[in-house]
Amino acid sequence: MGSAEIVGRILSDADEECAKIRENALKEADAIVGEAAKRAEERLENARREAQETAKGIEDGKAAAARLDCAKVELEAKRRVLDGVYKTALKQLVDLDERSALALSEKLLELYAEGGDEIFFAQNFAYAEKVAALPVIKAKRLKISKEKKPLGGGFILKGSTSDKDLSYPALLKEDMESNLAALAAELFGRE
Repeated sequence: MGSAEIVGRILSDADEECAKIRENALKEADAIVGEAAKRAEERLENARREAQETAKGIEDGKAAAARLDCAKVELEAKRRVLDGVYKTALKQLVDLDERSALALSEKLLELYAEGGDEIFFAQNFAYAEKVAALPVIKAKRLKISKEKKPLGGGFILKGSTSDKDLSYPALLKEDMESNLAALAAELFGRE
């Protein structure tokens, strides 16, 4: 074997080795590119999922805020209706006819007046003189004040042990505190 053959063989072996190295490098590069593409796809999918979750969270938050705003508006409307009911009731109490006003006053005095209490009528109470003539006034030794108070209807009792507000607004306020839930259920149904 001559030196030309040896050189040819070395070059041939070198070419084969070079082809193998290049083939291995291309395979390795393909694997690296494939792995990078896979990681990029996973990252893209994770980013899409996070974006969807964020969008859903924002949407759910806005929906919850909208439901809360609707509930507030509905509650305010119901409150106005209930306030209107009590406003109407106050007007009806102030506008009671003589017989009804005297019957109510007598009942309130029998229940709440104590001996010697002084009655202060509301400025708009139309039947103060008639109430003063009721038997309960004499029976409980009640006094009638000449001073009228801005009560919105009804009267107050001032006594030695306690004062009692029997004005129509106070009676309705007490009724509202006691019966508001039942009235709301009756008017609006149970929700």
